[in-house]
Amino acid sequence: MTDVKTPADNTVGTPVAKPGKPIAWPLGIAGVALLVIGSFLSWSYDGQILNDLSINFYPGGLQILAIVGAVLSLVLLLAEKGPLTKLGAWLDATVGLRMLGTGLALYMVLIVIAIGTESAGFINVNPGGYVSLVGALLIAVSAWMLPLRQLRDMSEARLPGWAEILIIAVLMGSILYAAAYALGLQDAWSFILCLVFIAVVATALFRTGAMSYVGHVGQRHRNVLTLAAFVVAFLFPFTQNGSDANMSIANQVLIFGATAMGLNIVVGLAGLLDLGYIAFLGAGSYTAAVLSTSAFATIGWKPNFLIVVLIGACVSAILGLIIGTPTLRVSGDYLAIVTLGFGEIFRFTMGNLDGNNGPNLTNGPNGVPGIPDWKPFGFDFGSQHTVAGIELGRFSNYYFVLLVLIGFVILVFARLNNSRIGRGWVAIREDEKAAEAMGVNVFGLKLLAFAIGAFLAGLAGTIKAHQDAAVSPDQYQFIESAFLLAAIVLGGMGTIAGVLLGATILKLLPEKLRFFSEYRLLMFGLLLVLMMRFRPEGLVASRRRQLEFHEEDEALAVEVESERLAVEEAR
Repeated sequence: MTDVKTPADNTVGTPVAKPGKPIAWPLGIAGVALLVIGSFLSWSYDGQILNDLSINFYPGGLQILAIVGAVLSLVLLLAEKGPLTKLGAWLDATVGLRMLGTGLALYMVLIVIAIGTESAGFINVNPGGYVSLVGALLIAVSAWMLPLRQLRDMSEARLPGWAEILIIAVLMGSILYAAAYALGLQDAWSFILCLVFIAVVATALFRTGAMSYVGHVGQRHRNVLTLAAFVVAFLFPFTQNGSDANMSIANQVLIFGATAMGLNIVVGLAGLLDLGYIAFLGAGSYTAAVLSTSAFATIGWKPNFLIVVLIGACVSAILGLIIGTPTLRVSGDYLAIVTLGFGEIFRFTMGNLDGNNGPNLTNGPNGVPGIPDWKPFGFDFGSQHTVAGIELGRFSNYYFVLLVLIGFVILVFARLNNSRIGRGWVAIREDEKAAEAMGVNVFGLKLLAFAIGAFLAGLAGTIKAHQDAAVSPDQYQFIESAFLLAAIVLGGMGTIAGVLLGATILKLLPEKLRFFSEYRLLMFGLLLVLMMRFRPEGLVASRRRQLEFHEEDEALAVEVESERLAVEEAR
């Protein structure tokens, strides 16, 4: 990084850090060596456990992850003392190494427990596992002996433009590899351990400040970052070897994420608590189903699929206007109850339009099965295709359509969030009375939020109907609305990355951990309680929301104000 002089008054008033112990650094190096050596040895006597960790000098997947952790630890140790000390002037290597060392120790402990529980006891843990565990513990101990140091302001760090773009490419490539590897794991313990490792590394990088630098790089190369993100998403099906099971999960995540982004407008921006949002997704799905060429479709008109998509989105938007017009006069708990009732009324209505209790429009509880695949211009989405020697199945075909959909939803959300309409929604969310006193059309903006959110959900619903090939009332229960809301709270209200992360977590974990299904509501409840206690602003919080929940943090307030002034100056 370019050597930039740090203002001298940056260190004024900062407490002097305690000196570290001389043995700390060599202890850390020894820990790295043991962790690597142990990873090349056998960890388990039984080759059927954790995708076979029983072969010497042929590390399995989890052993490779441990080696990656050891390499990252070595880099941070060399940033403390060694050839990378110049890098250590910018990165908070000590804090990052403490997190990484502690996390690696936890990772190794969980691996030993997994081997012990999956086999006949801890006697089946081979020496390599214990050697790596000792190495990870040594890294953790040495990290807590190292001193804290004064650091330079990361916002002043600069690299050549090509190097910063290369960092973005490497980061995106790592995300693609990690996603493909994690989704390909079939063993539950392996999947959990992989998630633990990813979480440890990500947290350590945040603690070092490296991700702060990546954030500044992303701001300087926003177009490159956006393009790289979509390239990575586009390449994802090519990493799955034609696996329909994995691509089906990926499609469910995209549909759930696109729907959650629409709800994010209503809840995250406008602050309206909607507990019946899944009904708008259902309205789009049922519209696509009854207008499809299915033998069970009840409407004779069969328009083009693109027209069906627009009709389904408009039907959902009209439902949003119908439910919003009389109910948006109330707010808070009352609005939540009304929307909850709307979601249930929709589900029961779809289940009763079977010709006995009303017109035969939806086939009642049986729904509309046999929805054919989309075939635009002779391209059959239901057939398998081969691109560059890689087979892409039916779900991969729909994945690309859903990718375009979620790109459109993100674009709509981002443009609205940065517009006068978005600022009006935020004003209503913060203080409705004050916003009204300042001339904001409160009712009109609330209604617009409902309609746009419903429109986006309807878009997702029309594609979901063809991807699932069937619709039925039991797909749109209240619990689905609760999970959509939980995704927003977990990820971070009003943010794009946060909501997508929350949607991925809440949709991916139940699919991969099916043995856990009986306890998932309990665990999600505990997760939300912990989030409310320790990080109420969400995993990826906007600066504004972060400041609202941490009013006592003066440094954060100064940082937010500085960013605001910088944005205004740039304009």
